Amino acid sequence: MIELNMLKWIDILSNQISRNTPPHPPLSPSSRPHQCGAACDYRCSETSHKNPCIEFCRMCCQKCLCVPSGTYGNKKECPCYDNWKTKEGGPKCP
Repeated sequence: MIELNMLKWIDILSNQISRNTPPHPPLSPSSRPHQCGAACDYRCSETSHKNPCIEFCRMCCQKCLCVPSGTYGNKKECPCYDNWKTKEGGPKCP
């Protein structure tokens, strides 16, 4: 019974992850700043705070030349994006 519940949980998680995958790969460190707009538009597409999200995402992308895949999470794909913090120590990049 426990194994069956674990398998169901794994299936649910894998389905959630696959829905969070963009139709294109994340911007890699070799990307150009002019590609930030489309990547950030997608990154911020599901938030209710679109304007600040896009503003900070583009600022982070301009500096890091990288935007993580999906609409949230996956920040480990872009270490610069993941490590840039506010003065208070919170994440700078969405």
